[in-house]
Amino acid sequence: MSEKILNDKLLSNKKPTFPIGSSLSDYVKRYNRATSIPVSYDDLLRFAGCITVYDKNDEDTLWVRCYYSDSDREHIDRHLKRIYDILHSDGRDETLDYLSVDAVDYCTFGNTKPFRIKVSNILNDAFTYFYVKKADASRVYGLELEHLLSPHRINFLVYKDTLIEEHIAGIPGDEFIADYMDGCDHQELTQIAKEFVKFNERCLIRLLGDMRSYNYVVIPTHDFDRVSYAIRAIDFDQQSYEGKLKVYRPQFFKENLPMVTNVAECLKSASIEQYKKEERALIAKRLINTQTRYKQLIKCMRADFISTPVKFKQLKRELHEFTGDVKFKTARSMGGILNTAMEFVKRNYHDLDH
Repeated sequence: MSEKILNDKLLSNKKPTFPIGSSLSDYVKRYNRATSIPVSYDDLLRFAGCITVYDKNDEDTLWVRCYYSDSDREHIDRHLKRIYDILHSDGRDETLDYLSVDAVDYCTFGNTKPFRIKVSNILNDAFTYFYVKKADASRVYGLELEHLLSPHRINFLVYKDTLIEEHIAGIPGDEFIADYMDGCDHQELTQIAKEFVKFNERCLIRLLGDMRSYNYVVIPTHDFDRVSYAIRAIDFDQQSYEGKLKVYRPQFFKENLPMVTNVAECLKSASIEQYKKEERALIAKRLINTQTRYKQLIKCMRADFISTPVKFKQLKRELHEFTGDVKFKTARSMGGILNTAMEFVKRNYHDLDH
C-alpha cells in the first residue's frame, strides 16, 4: 500500500448530477425506497435567514443554521417529522406529537450541499439526524450497493428529485486521524490497520470512489476489555463515475496517508493479502445471498448513463490491465463494468471454495 499518492487533479472538479430514470425509479418503489411525503430539497432552500454553526473550538464548521418564515416552518416541520418516522419507525404518525425538529442546517462545502435535519424526542431529549439532498442516480446506486454488499445496512428514501438519507454515526476519518490515532495502543492500531485494508478492498471491488478521510467514519465499539473499530463510507456521490482506477482505492489519497503508514507499520504483507481475500470472500457471499435484488439493480445500472464515455473507456481499460480479465473489454456501461467486477470476485470465490 505504498505506491504514489493520488493527485487531487485526477478527480473531476465537479461531478454532474445524473437524474433518476424510470427503471431506477421503479426499483426504489419496488423495494420501499420511495416516499410520497411532499418535502423537497428546493422547499428547504427557501430559508429566510441563517447563522454560522461553530464547533466546540469555535471553528467554522461550514454549516449554517437556517430559519424559515412561520408559514413555511409549519409545513416543513410537519413533513420532516413524518420523513423521520418513516426512516426510523413504521410511518404510522403515532409518534409525531413527541418529535421536534430542533435544527435545519445547510452545508456550504462540497458538491452536494446537503441539509442536515436534527430531530429530538421531547420526552427524553434524545436526538438524531438525517439528510436531505438533491437526488442523484450515482448516489442512489451507491447507497443501494452499500446496503447489499457491505457489512452495513442503510436507510434512504427518494421523493421525486429529492433524496433523504439516514445519519451514519461515527468519528469522521479526518478527525479520527488528527485527534484519536495517537492515543491508540498497538493492539488498537493493528485492528484499525486491518479494517482499513478491508475497507480499501471493498471500495475497489464495488467501485466507490473518493474515499478521502472526510468521506468515511471510524466507529469504535467497546467489547469487554478492548475497543474494536469499523470503517464505514458516508458519501456515495462517486459511485462508478471516475475513469482512474486509483480513485476507487482509498490508500492513494494523501488525506489517508497516516492510515496507510499505520498499515505498513502494523501488518506484514501476508496479513494484508489475507484480509483482502477475506473481504473478497465476504462480498462474494453477500452477492450470492442478494442475487435477485442485485440483478434487478444492476439491470438498471447497465442501461443507465452515470459517467462520460472517456471515463468509461479509461476505467474498463485499467481494470483489464489490473485483473487480466478480458471480459472488462466487452462492458458497455459503468454498470457493465461493475457487474464484470462482481462476477470476477464471485468466480474467484468459487474457485477457492472448490
